[in-house]
Amino acid sequence: MLDYRFIVENLQAVMANIADRFMKADAEAVVRLYNKRTELTTRLQSLQQKRNANAAAMKARLEQEQRNALIEEGKKLKEGIASCEAELAETEKNLEAEARRIPNMAHPDAPVGKTDTDNLEVKRTGEPAKFSFEPLDHVKLGQDLDILDFDRATKVSGTKFYYLKNEGVFLELGLTRYALDILQRKGFTPFITPDIARADILEGIGFNPRGDESNVYTLEGEDACLVGTAEITLGGYYSDMTLPREEFPLKMAGLSHCFRREAGAAGQFSKGLYRVHQFTKLEMFILCLPEDSDRFHGELRSIEEEIFEGLNIPFRVVDTCTGDLGAPAYRKWDLEAWMPGRNGGEWGEVTSTSNCTDYQARRLNIRYKDVDGKNKFVHMLNGTALAVSRGIIAILEHFQQADGSVRIPRALVPYCGFDVIRKK
Repeated sequence: MLDYRFIVENLQAVMANIADRFMKADAEAVVRLYNKRTELTTRLQSLQQKRNANAAAMKARLEQEQRNALIEEGKKLKEGIASCEAELAETEKNLEAEARRIPNMAHPDAPVGKTDTDNLEVKRTGEPAKFSFEPLDHVKLGQDLDILDFDRATKVSGTKFYYLKNEGVFLELGLTRYALDILQRKGFTPFITPDIARADILEGIGFNPRGDESNVYTLEGEDACLVGTAEITLGGYYSDMTLPREEFPLKMAGLSHCFRREAGAAGQFSKGLYRVHQFTKLEMFILCLPEDSDRFHGELRSIEEEIFEGLNIPFRVVDTCTGDLGAPAYRKWDLEAWMPGRNGGEWGEVTSTSNCTDYQARRLNIRYKDVDGKNKFVHMLNGTALAVSRGIIAILEHFQQADGSVRIPRALVPYCGFDVIRKK
């Protein structure tokens, strides 16, 4: 959430940012409600001062007529204060609701655009594999190798679920431990996070837990949801806390299941493991001082690159356009791996990292005490170390061989215990 005063003082820039992000929000309503709140606060303070003066006057020796007049005035002041307090509370509620609809400001260098096709490529690493045979997609490979089963998962759980079997199980566990070891060396504290979070924590992070357009599974009869990412539970870990300045940066690595409705997700690019309702993900999260967030955003991106460079998977990095940022992000980098099974070869997103500045911290009330003794909001950043299901796609499709087997990247062999997956 943006600071109210910032919105008032930078209304045109905020409105232009909303337009660049192709979002629906009413910054002018925020200004109106902010001004109304200021007016009501001033009126309430004046009424309270008159009430206090009235109460003080009642302590003096007075004629009965004078006392009766003060009593009558006191009643009117009490009613006026109650009415003003109720109107102020309603105004503050509406002000917060309107302000929460306004997205974070975008980085000046973020490309302006509506969809991921407007993202700007800034780096490319590795060469896509060249095959002497017609490469298969990961669905066919996984089924032929008996490590993936979508049909039985559909029977048991519904579409967009899957079973991992045989070497597929060790591949997921190996990928997870490989990435965890890298993060531990980088100073991240490892967590296994809850799979459920309260709705107010989701809203604080910037997720919409309600409505037809929500991508979130809500729990019937509970004000809680299944998490779509450990960003939610890691971000909520320090909610409503004021932390000492010297504790920063706080680096967290959260391993969790992720649950997403994927409403409307269809087409060839969504098949198989690419868009599923449940998957495992290792998430990076950093809380830091405002002056350090740009630097740590670069660090998160470099870790994501290191993970995929270590797997020898070709990838590119894109600067995400304004329309694809999502409300909380100030700037976001996506890392896209080469996936030969996508339409004869396409880039597919495998990780992303976002600098959300103080947008989430304001909503979750996470502060630090600065050197001047004042409480200020922290900056919060997140990054996908590894979305395991998409990592498996990239490995199966990039390292497939003519006989239908799949080589395991050298860095994963110690974790998996084998260097190739063969047909049974």
